[in-house]
Parts: sequence; structure tokens; C-alpha cells
Amino acid sequence: MQEEAKIYNTAVEATLEVIGGKWKPVILFHLTFGKKRNGELMQLIPAMSQKVLTQQLVELVRDGIVNRISYDQVPPKVEYELTDYGWSLKDILHFMCRWGDAHIDRVYGGRGKVLFQPPPAT
Repeated sequence: MQEEAKIYNTAVEATLEVIGGKWKPVILFHLTFGKKRNGELMQLIPAMSQKVLTQQLVELVRDGIVNRISYDQVPPKVEYELTDYGWSLKDILHFMCRWGDAHIDRVYGGRGKVLFQPPPAT
């Protein structure tokens, strides 16, 4: 079923409709480093509540950006990963990270700190 046509003033609006908000870009950024379980995402983003994480993941799955992988085992195991479509956001997300580093340095100088350090490239 095809969605009804929608009019945007700029394509940025369409992007933000899918990945906008405080937490979606952060969740997606972490998923660019590989599959994550719910608990891992909570550890990586401690300021976000479980309710908000669940809501954001449901929306990202619905929009085809993230895959939810449920394993048939006890205890239950669920992982999240980027879809091929979601991977198309990698460069944007990593550029946002680099811009954020430069912004922190510009505004705070040596007083700014980023807690998450991406794993080394393999």
C-alpha cells in the first residue's frame, strides 16, 4: 500500500520526520557500530528512559530504518541493527558527531568532554 502524497517545504523536513528528535540520531549512531541489545543501548544512553527507548525503536522499525531480531530462546533475546536503508544514514550520523566534537571544542575548549569513544575501525 502506497502512502498518500505529502508536501514538504524542504527535504530536510522529510529527514527529520524519520530521524528527528533528541534520541533517534543517538540510537542510530550507536547502531552504526553493530547490533545492540536493549540493555546495551540503555548503558550507552543512560539519560534516556526505557519507555522512550522502546518507543523510538518501535518507530525506527516501523519506518524501515532498524531491524528487530528476536531469538527463540529462554530467556528471550532481542537485538537491533540497521537495515540497508538505515545504513544510508551512516555518513550523516558520523558527520554530525564530528561537527559536535568541533562545536564542543569551540564553545568549551578543553572543558568539554565526550564520554563515548567509538570503537576503532576494523
